[in-house]
Amino acid sequence: MFQIEFYETENGKQPVADFLDSLDDKMAAKMISLMEILEEKGPELRLPYSRALEDGIFELRCKVGSNISRALYFFYVGRTIVVTNGFVKKTQKTPPGEIRLAKERREDWLSRNMGNNAKRKGRK
Repeated sequence: MFQIEFYETENGKQPVADFLDSLDDKMAAKMISLMEILEEKGPELRLPYSRALEDGIFELRCKVGSNISRALYFFYVGRTIVVTNGFVKKTQKTPPGEIRLAKERREDWLSRNMGNNAKRKGRK
């Protein structure tokens, strides 16, 4: 099984948690349910629930009625999935700005967490 982690800013904010809080109850429940399936399946989860976008960024695809939302994520060494951002989809294509934001947050997450991971391994 994999473990999902929400990206956290340096000041402790979790944009994905805020995103989930902004969704209506049905959409939030379905997105959380899809995240649980992602934890079980990891990279084996495919369309229609998950899709690779570019450069190691994936999207979790959620639809309730005619409303569509997405959460972007990446895999980290071991069995960690880091969800970087979420958005309500209004256009056919995933907005480039959302992919760019996911990449920026991945770089930030890696720069702040790779050292911690090495420290954890050193304690074993």
